[in-house]
Amino acid sequence: MSMNDREKAFEAKFAHDEEKRFRAVARRNKLLGYWAAEKLGLSGDAAESYAKDVVVADFVEAGDEDVIRKVLADFQAKGLDLTDRHIRLEIESLSAKVLAELE
Repeated sequence: MSMNDREKAFEAKFAHDEEKRFRAVARRNKLLGYWAAEKLGLSGDAAESYAKDVVVADFVEAGDEDVIRKVLADFQAKGLDLTDRHIRLEIESLSAKVLAELE
């Protein structure tokens, strides 16, 4: 295998891994959206729409902080006594679940 072939293989693997990571984070965020929707008293189409909004919120900046801010603000607007710590714990739990599903 030439150096050029190895480089192309590495780039292809990197692109595949990044796409897989992106899909895993999007799935995790959608599940987080459903969890938050339940806490907010949403169901059906409203819960589905909220879950999609949580996924979209992740495009604001790198990392999870944008998602956490969105969900926390919605909890606070609804008067729920849930903190960013609750959200972070749920993110950790869902991350583990999604990773297990992928393997």
